[in-house]
Amino acid sequence: MFSLFKSKKNSTDKSSAEDNSKTESWTSKIRQGLARTRQNFGKQLSSLLSSRKIDEALYDELETILLTADAGVNATNLLLDALRKKVKRDALNNAEQLKEALQETLINLLAPLAQPLDVTTKKPFIIMITGVNGVGKTTTIGKLAHYFQSQGKSVLLAAGDTFRAAAREQLLAWGERNNVTVIAQESDSQKKSDPAAVIFDAINAAKARDIDIVLADTAGRLTTQMHLMEEIKKIKRVINKALPDAPHEVLLVLDANTGQNALNQLKAFDEALGVSGLVLTKLDGTAKGGVIAAIAAQYPQNPPALRFIGIGEGLEDLRPFDAQEFVEAIFD
Repeated sequence: MFSLFKSKKNSTDKSSAEDNSKTESWTSKIRQGLARTRQNFGKQLSSLLSSRKIDEALYDELETILLTADAGVNATNLLLDALRKKVKRDALNNAEQLKEALQETLINLLAPLAQPLDVTTKKPFIIMITGVNGVGKTTTIGKLAHYFQSQGKSVLLAAGDTFRAAAREQLLAWGERNNVTVIAQESDSQKKSDPAAVIFDAINAAKARDIDIVLADTAGRLTTQMHLMEEIKKIKRVINKALPDAPHEVLLVLDANTGQNALNQLKAFDEALGVSGLVLTKLDGTAKGGVIAAIAAQYPQNPPALRFIGIGEGLEDLRPFDAQEFVEAIFD
């Protein structure tokens, strides 16, 4: 009896140690991945708030730093207004206190975006992936497949991007890498398959195989290409015919490098599809991570759910968004 208990304790300790190691690893990765934003924002902020008194000149310089980080006018005004009120209410009198207050205010602004995706409500859970050209949709799908598998879920991929020549092969490669099935058109087909039909077949395959999650890729499209925006509406309708109340999640992939243009993309795709969640990719390649604040400020009453952020090329470099973790990583 004693050895059984001891064995269980060792197993628990080992599991706890592994969890702690993973947490530390991700904390380190997100700090490294956000290095350019931290260089642009955090270090400028530290320099500004070093032994400074709180006055209008300081607020003006802080406004410039926030705008440079692509926080946008709305978010910048919200943050500065909140800071002024906090300074007055709490009688703050030095710049270091202001820095702590800004960090807290920024966390409060971003926290409503941090809404983890619950894929246990339906089976199969259908996730439709969309976005403009070049934001990294197919790569995001590969990383999402890996993430959900690490949560013990079975995954099937639908190669609904029948427009881009290499999209099918790229998704097949991700499927092989993650050891998951990919439903795609035949490679020797003389004409492009209907993307809606490919995804329809994938959903039926998932139902037959008792799969937990279907990740449906779609072709990239500019928001000004009205015929393609109509096509994606059709894809959503076909998904709903294949499985009532699906898709259960419409994920819009945004490239952090696009800055404020991400707001225009969100508006257009939301009007067309009803976006339920966001994935913000390539945060490691930009100094303008403040775009997250811009998104939060644009939707103060009903903010979109920022499900995942990407901070690197590795399989493990796409994780659920955590506001406090993100803010701490960008402050020097």
